[in-house]
Order: sequence, then structure tokens, then C-alpha cells
Amino acid sequence: QVTFVESGGGLVQPGGSLRLSCTASLDIFSIYFMGWYRQAPGKQREAVATITTAGIPSYADSVKGRFTISRDNAKNTVNLQMNSLEPEDTAVYYCTLRTKTVRDYWGQGTQVTVSS
Repeated sequence: QVTFVESGGGLVQPGGSLRLSCTASLDIFSIYFMGWYRQAPGKQREAVATITTAGIPSYADSVKGRFTISRDNAKNTVNLQMNSLEPEDTAVYYCTLRTKTVRDYWGQGTQVTVSS
């Protein structure tokens, strides 16, 4: 069983910034990548950004240049710095990880609302 501690969601005005953090309980040696997905009302869950244990990031086109993902392997933590937020970024953001045996685990989600 993998548990996650997610933090950093909230309400922000357009153009503002938020930082999401997620710590997973799984042994780092078992993890292939960690990252963030999001789901807006009435839409499918979509990938936002992921990063491998080797530090290779991947971003959705919609967030490139605005979001930055980073990780601390020693703490099994992944962070998502979100700048220049737009109303379209409003969603529940889910921390996720994939193991080297290709099993996926999900956090409980944190709400991000971008509104004036």
C-alpha cells in the first residue's frame, strides 16, 4: 500500500502562482516516475507533468513554460511550481507514481482554483 501526502492547492487569481508538493511512502528504488495529473469538471484526467528518478521531466503542451516539476529523491517528494496560472488550470490535481513493475498509484487529490 502506497500513501501520499499532498499539499499546496488553493485559490489564486489569474496570473498568480502556486506550488504543489507530494511525498510518497514507497521506496525510491521501486519508482520509475512521479508526477501530477489533473481533472477538471466534466473532463477526463490528463497528465500535467512527470519526472523520472533520473530527473527527466515531461510536460503537457498546455503548461510548458509556466509549470516546473522537480523532485527530491532522498525525501520521495515531487514538487510542481505553477506560474502564470490561468482559469483553464482549475482542476483537482492528483499526485501519481509509476513503479518499475508498471503499477500506478494515485493520491487523493488537491483542488486548484484560478479565479478573480
